[in-house]
Amino acid sequence: MRRTASALAATLCAVALGLTTAGPAGAKSSPPTADPHSVKTSSYVALGDSYSSAAGVAPFVAAAPATCSRSLVNYAHDVAAVTRPSSFTDVTCSGARTSDFFSSQAPGVAPQLDAVTKGTRLVTMTIGGNDEGVFANSFFGCATLSSTDVMGSPCERRYGTTFTDQIVNETYPHLVAALTAVRKKAPAASVVILGYPRILPATGQLSCYRSMPIAMGDVPWLNHEQDVLNATVRRAARQTGARFVDMTPSSLGHDACQPVGRRWIEPAIAPVNAFPVHPNALGEAAMARETLLQLGH
Repeated sequence: MRRTASALAATLCAVALGLTTAGPAGAKSSPPTADPHSVKTSSYVALGDSYSSAAGVAPFVAAAPATCSRSLVNYAHDVAAVTRPSSFTDVTCSGARTSDFFSSQAPGVAPQLDAVTKGTRLVTMTIGGNDEGVFANSFFGCATLSSTDVMGSPCERRYGTTFTDQIVNETYPHLVAALTAVRKKAPAASVVILGYPRILPATGQLSCYRSMPIAMGDVPWLNHEQDVLNATVRRAARQTGARFVDMTPSSLGHDACQPVGRRWIEPAIAPVNAFPVHPNALGEAAMARETLLQLGH
């Protein structure tokens, strides 16, 4: 078990985790800026982090910087395949933070806002999970601590409300600034921001420990952290007039502890065609489906 936890910690560091097909539940909007059937989808710009780029999911966009791990089957490409915009620009990039909307994330990677213009009519994204390093730090901490108390909650005892406090007090204003900047550059656009799909089951499962080595008592604690993050994204969307797509209802039962073919999130150990603790192609398709509900398709 100690070796498993160490493997997760090493994997999380290596991929620089941002955080972090049944029929979908209804997507939720906060607030709707227009009747869905009147939303224009051309031109379309996709922004966001690794959950938007579909990090690790082959096949990849050949011309994209390797650091972005931008997939041809990410949810934005799925949305574009249905809406058929006259112009589609995908600048999603693994590891992106809200600050990378304004400045270069890495050599050869332009600020994401550079892709947004006055003529843009649709913008989609997931963003915020990498801010303050909350997602990576919380999972990293839990991975390294879990072997000391598999049945307990060592991560919660160590960190308490540290990460949720950072989300509420620091990530929230960053989200508002990023969404406001998108709105300023594309005042006529429908801006859609997705919440993050559920990563873990409702309670700890010993049968899942080898692939997701999180102490049993820390599973609800991490779920609460993710709920706080998604609520913060929703709040920022409401504040800036963006649409919020709630991925939690439809992703329940499709967490990283589920078998191949049912799970939307790949586990930390031995993931299949996706970065660890990231959406696979099924998860990206589900995110596209919920987004399309917002757009009246």
